[in-house]
Amino acid sequence: MSPEASFECPACGGTETRGFHHEEAIPTNSCLLLSDRGEAERYPRGDMELRFCGDCGFVANARFDQGLSEYSARYEETQGFSARFNDFARDLAKRWVEKYSLAGRTVLEIGCGKGEFLEMMCEAGVQRGIGIDPSAHPDRLNSEAASRIEWITDFYSESYSHLQADAVVCRHTLEHIAPVGDFMRMVRAGIGDRLDTIVLFELPDVKRVLEEVAFWDVYYEHCSYFSAGSLARLFRSTGFEVLDVSLDYDDQYLLIEARPTDQPAAGDPFDIESDMDALSEAVDNFEQSYRATLQAWRSQVTEVVADDGRVVIWGAGSKGVAYLTSLSIQDEIQYAVDINPHKQGMFMAGTGQEIVAPDFLATYRPDLVVIMNPVYLEEILRDIERLGLSTKVVAV
Repeated sequence: MSPEASFECPACGGTETRGFHHEEAIPTNSCLLLSDRGEAERYPRGDMELRFCGDCGFVANARFDQGLSEYSARYEETQGFSARFNDFARDLAKRWVEKYSLAGRTVLEIGCGKGEFLEMMCEAGVQRGIGIDPSAHPDRLNSEAASRIEWITDFYSESYSHLQADAVVCRHTLEHIAPVGDFMRMVRAGIGDRLDTIVLFELPDVKRVLEEVAFWDVYYEHCSYFSAGSLARLFRSTGFEVLDVSLDYDDQYLLIEARPTDQPAAGDPFDIESDMDALSEAVDNFEQSYRATLQAWRSQVTEVVADDGRVVIWGAGSKGVAYLTSLSIQDEIQYAVDINPHKQGMFMAGTGQEIVAPDFLATYRPDLVVIMNPVYLEEILRDIERLGLSTKVVAV
């Protein structure tokens, strides 16, 4: 592993960072709609060197190049075709609207994706929404609530600091941003002296990823990785008072609720933030167990294929790309299943598997289905039962 001795933590500015995971030539995008197998197999690649900050606990890809990532209308990240995910998102929207009295008020969502969550907040009582995202597809929403949303197909920047809202929401976006400290200072500057503004963020929890050696949750677009502690520390250092920080969605996601403050390091830390020792141990665990974990998963696939069996993955998003790329799998797995109709008929970046609908399996009849997120296991098992399959199913 090549050292990055001069690497400065983008969250706290600390220089006490240590590298613990290195990958070369991995696809720089996982969620683009690629309609040509050749284009998918030749998709641009970049390098990863994850470094752990001993001062604040933040994990960053020191080799990340923002110029290699594409976020556009063909970026298809939504999980909105899953009933399980929609139930979670709808409940979260309702909770936040009720907890912070947002009914009849305005919400700005940075990185709104396809807009489903902002629509849910409007359905829960928000009067007006403003959604900013270069991959927004407002044409997919047709409810009355969606008619109260203003769409901006762009990245959030200082040019939008004039937008005023009672709450700023940002879900699964911060992990795609490398200069996280600069970004949060920009968000804080945009709020200005409106100290009653509520700030609500959601993103993956890196502590779980490290402890479980969940290599499928490590990929190029995710250049920034947070724990509860490192996330709260970033918020406090950039002008926010943390109101709550918690885990949700089977402890896969971090939720942080905050408000701007003009007082330095306002509020007392929550118990969940005391995680530096646990994070350091988890980093060691990931580094030491990574190769053996890869070998175990690869053997599971190759054993089935060696016996003339068929293997598919279920979940053609970022986790699927990371799983296939990390295991150097191409011909051993021919297809990736996804319930999102916009992905079907497309191809996986880097490895080129065709993305198919669940009904394809009724005739393909795989011997092993690898599910890319256990939170969807029950939902997927119902589909497999509907298709009359008796295949073996494992979840990462």
